[in-house]
Amino acid sequence: MEYSILLVGHGSRAMQGNEEINAFANHWRSLHPEWQIDVCFIEFADVLLDAGFDLAAQKSKKVIVVPLILNAAGHVKMEVPEHLAKARLRHPEVEFIYAAHIGANDAVLSVIKRSLQKVMAELDVPDPKTTGVIVLGRGSSDRVANGEVAKMARWLWEETHHELVDIAFTGITFPRLETAVQRQIKLGMTQICILPYYLFTGTLIERIGKQFERLQAQYPHISFGLGNYFGFADEIYTTLDERVLAIAANKPTQMMECDGCHYRQIAQEHGHGHQH
Repeated sequence: MEYSILLVGHGSRAMQGNEEINAFANHWRSLHPEWQIDVCFIEFADVLLDAGFDLAAQKSKKVIVVPLILNAAGHVKMEVPEHLAKARLRHPEVEFIYAAHIGANDAVLSVIKRSLQKVMAELDVPDPKTTGVIVLGRGSSDRVANGEVAKMARWLWEETHHELVDIAFTGITFPRLETAVQRQIKLGMTQICILPYYLFTGTLIERIGKQFERLQAQYPHISFGLGNYFGFADEIYTTLDERVLAIAANKPTQMMECDGCHYRQIAQEHGHGHQH
């Protein structure tokens, strides 16, 4: 095989989250038994970026680095490229190609729409005009990453009959979930669908579950529905397939624009590396 694939997951303090990423990779391998697919993580796991790059370099002279990440925030724009640059110095004979993150696109919209349909069915298909929707993202200090969540919420509004589709975040930025819920109740929503904008489980998914229970107790007159994260959706695999096949065929594709970008170089020169 002319190339190998390094799938980069975020990593979670919750062991189940990392196990799900490995399960995702195993299923992807079953779909493409001819592909060499390895896995590493940005943090909170045994095989981190440097070890992942070194392992992939031992197996192929061309490595396609595929971030299994929804939004391009600090990890994707800064941390992975920094470790990738060091890997290129350690392995000058290896060509590392950094693919784009999953992003906000029609494939992701399809997953969100299906999640909303499922939650609406669990609520016995109420009137969408009186059923609010909250797309709940991780939250970032990067406005572009937060904007991708807002973009998906707007597209969801465009393609459904829900009059109120808001965004909220579990941390870093605002609004938070409870504020969004309060707003929707004031505007007359009698049902609220909460759709986590996450790929896999983890500590934040556990937090969302607890917040959901408190909201149910706090507003007993409101019917709440909670969607699931969507890492194992067919559309996610299809998106990754498209990334890999386009790069393998040397076709023009959306590459990770921050790989070696001028902005990142300036940030490094001024000491603005990735930090939590």
